[in-house]
Order: sequence, then C-alpha cells, then structure tokens
Amino acid sequence: MQLYAMKPYRDFSDFLNDHFRCKMQKLTVNAGFSCPNRDGTKGYGGCTYCNNQSFNPEYCSMGLSVTEQLERGKNFFRRKYPDMRYLAYFQAYTNTHDDDIDRLMSLYNEAVRVDGVDGLIIGTRPDCMPDSLLSRLKELPWVMVEYGAETSHNATLELVNRCHTWEETVNAVMRTHNMGIPCGLHLIMGLPGETEAMMMETIDKVNTLPVDTVKVHQLQLVKGTKMAKDVESGLYDIPRFTAEEYASICVKIVKRLRKDIAIERFVSQSPPELLIYPRWNLKNYQFTQLLNNKLAKD
Repeated sequence: MQLYAMKPYRDFSDFLNDHFRCKMQKLTVNAGFSCPNRDGTKGYGGCTYCNNQSFNPEYCSMGLSVTEQLERGKNFFRRKYPDMRYLAYFQAYTNTHDDDIDRLMSLYNEAVRVDGVDGLIIGTRPDCMPDSLLSRLKELPWVMVEYGAETSHNATLELVNRCHTWEETVNAVMRTHNMGIPCGLHLIMGLPGETEAMMMETIDKVNTLPVDTVKVHQLQLVKGTKMAKDVESGLYDIPRFTAEEYASICVKIVKRLRKDIAIERFVSQSPPELLIYPRWNLKNYQFTQLLNNKLAKD
C-alpha cells in the first residue's frame, strides 16, 4: 500500500501490476453483440446517449473475426511497443448478452488463444451476468468483468433508458467478487437531472462495494443519439461543465473514492465529427495533467 500513498490515487497500471509482470495493453474487440435495451429483450433504442461509433477504434470491425481484430490491434501497437503483452477487451454493446454460454466461451477462448493475449476484460451490463456464465469464466487464464453502472440513481437510469437498476448492479458486483473475479464499474458524470451532490452519492455507494476499478468520464452529447435529439428539442438539458469545472468534480471524486479502488480514466473522447458537447480541445493526457495540477495544489 505504500506505493499507492505516493500518488494522489491508485491508477489502472497499479491494478494491472498486481496481476501481470509486464506492461499490458487492451485491444478492443467488437464481437457483434446487441443489448437487451436495443433488441426488445428489455426495451428498444438503447441508452439515449449511446453511439458506438464514438468509441470503436479503426482496427476493430464487426466484419472481422475476433482473431483478426486482435491481430490488427497488435500490429497497431507493436510498432511502438514490440514487447507489449495484451488483454482482449470485449467492449462494444453487451458482451454477455447471449443465452448460448458455449458460444460465448468459444469467443472468449478464441481471444486468449491469440499469441500475446494473456487475458480478457468483458464489458457488459449488471443484468446480463448469470451465475452459470460466471462459473465458466473461471476456465479462462485471466478475466475481469466491467459493468456499466453509470449512476446509482434509478430515476436517471430510467430517463436514459438503461433498463436496469442500481440494485442489479450491487447484485452483479457481489456475485462476481464472490466468484473471485476482478470487477470494475463504469460511471458517467453529468447525466441529465443529476447534481454534483447526486454524483458524489454514487461514489459513496460504490465505496460500499467490493470493486477493483472504476472508469469515470464526463457525459458526451453525441450526434445521432436520442439524447442529442431530446436536448435539441428542449425536452431537457444536461450539465455543461467547463474543463476546469469538471476537473474540480474529479478532484472531489479522488478524495472521496476508497483508496484501494483503481481509477482507470476520468475522461472519454468521441471523434470530433460526432461530438456536440463538450468541446474542450484537450487530449486525455492534457486533462489528466490539469487534474493532477489541481490535486497537487489542493
């Protein structure tokens, strides 16, 4: 724990260093899944803020096999980091949304058979992780599950058409932890109707759970989403932070979050041609520098 005390917060590299002896890079995979709030299982239309084009890298194409996507990803990174090892990151949509567990396991096993891939991270929803799949995940060399929680406030979850509850997030985290599988949560700051106090309440509730990592990022208003249309029509508005204001919120998150939880990131960056708000004109590392400067002064 002394290492973590030297820095203002535990970061994702600290977490990975607890599990691997070398530098690891995530490689995104799009395995062609849908979501239960898109295909009618629970609802239609998906999350109102979601446009998957906004976070899929160029090498990640649903028309390619898992192996082909990972090989392309390796080629992208090996030019700079020839000795890098990899984690396959099943990111797009809900990557456990399939009743055929054998099919799911065949995709995951295909990923870890790729040379240089030592494990995988599965992005999914808390209402899409049956015990039967959790037990099978233990067959893999190394796996982490990342749940899209977004907020602890059920009224917000309903507004953005998540079609799950905070209670389901708590249940999924506890079952995953009890299975001995590392677990992360994804959170969005600045969802419609949420005050800063509500965001901090979400952090307080995360602190009560046995999670290993969190991803935090600002709400992005993206072209082609229902939220963009709702805001344009005046149905509601969203908080509009400057970079400085959002960095101040992140300072409070760092101070409030349990110190053993690793923070993977504070911001996300959609392609400029899709992004409506916020347009801070800051790279991710520049925002992190801004945040770290604020933490040093505080």
